[in-house]
Amino acid sequence: MISLQIFFEGNVQGVGFRWSVKQVAKGFDVVGWVRNLPDGRVEMQASGEETEVRDFIAAIGQSELRAHIRKQTELILPQPPASRGFEIRHD
Repeated sequence: MISLQIFFEGNVQGVGFRWSVKQVAKGFDVVGWVRNLPDGRVEMQASGEETEVRDFIAAIGQSELRAHIRKQTELILPQPPASRGFEIRHD
């Protein structure tokens, strides 16, 4: 199992980015969440088997969202995100 925190930078707010990430997540056995940040970035946390999480992140990068992503930063989390399923957070 692996838990990752990803920050997406670019034109990632106001373009349906979070909704699209949630749609991509439906094809993978991952749990976590995605939310907008006040500084214009989008934060995502995802947990699951490492190959499944890596494939999920790769699928985001290969989707129509790639045109909106200028930079992507990844951190390994010591614990999985508190989540059931994959959700959009509004906090």
